[in-house]
Amino acid sequence: MSGLVIVGVDGSAAGLAAVEAAAREAQSRGAGLRVVHAFAWPAMHVPLGPSSLGPPEGGIRNMADRLLAEAVERARAVAPEVEVSHALVIGEPLSVLEVQSRSAELVVVGSRGMGGFVGLLVGSTAVHLAAHGRCPLLVVREQPAADGPIVLGVDGSAAGESAVDFAFAEASLRNAPLLALHAWTTWNAPLPPPQDASAPYVNPPGALAGEEERLLYEALAGHGEKYPDVVVEHVAVHGRTREALIEASRSAQLVVVGARGRGGFAGLLLGSVSQAVLHHAHCPVAVVRGVGGHH
Repeated sequence: MSGLVIVGVDGSAAGLAAVEAAAREAQSRGAGLRVVHAFAWPAMHVPLGPSSLGPPEGGIRNMADRLLAEAVERARAVAPEVEVSHALVIGEPLSVLEVQSRSAELVVVGSRGMGGFVGLLVGSTAVHLAAHGRCPLLVVREQPAADGPIVLGVDGSAAGESAVDFAFAEASLRNAPLLALHAWTTWNAPLPPPQDASAPYVNPPGALAGEEERLLYEALAGHGEKYPDVVVEHVAVHGRTREALIEASRSAQLVVVGARGRGGFAGLLLGSVSQAVLHHAHCPVAVVRGVGGHH
């Protein structure tokens, strides 16, 4: 067993879908799976055991044990050969899963859980972990296209290098093609070097598109040799990144993005593109923090 996949459960249908995805991830990676439930009730000083007026199997603690047992059973049904453990950890979900992420190679959560507000597309736990987790995060959203590609958002930033590594490894594990997508506009393209003031254009016609395509190829350089089994399609489009990735997600089995990219504000842990994809993608989303996000 080479590593550990963590999945957070809360008794919701989204949580059980995350368990199934996590079991498949653990199986493909040859990793163990730990099913974790954050048990916040003790801090609220409420009775945990069964009521004297109710059945002996009642009570909050027994309910938590049952939902963990159901999740473990679901995981073993999906991937019988995976070593599955479970943990009932006292604490609030955000902090519990952040601590758990320190010993994991991947954390998996549902897009929304119990207590989710109506109209909230992605729960606070998923957004918090995308910004603060110590390993890549997989957020299980809508049912993915089973034979679709892994879609990788590429912006050419140093922070995005970890997302490129993750996407290639994931495509290899899943035996899936990789669609590397770079979207650009004149607003997010790098500034050109100083030019002669008499030149008719800051960028000659077609030059900017060529530069952006070159950036895409450079961002993936070396990965083809490391993962020769992965078939890569390079796509550079003129348009807004978030819209391009959300549209590509319609036929994808997974979208991979960095937590922050080119043009991110200093101190902002989760970029606007990552947040938009988390909220609106039509398939599961992996958010991978840069090297600085790992400790």
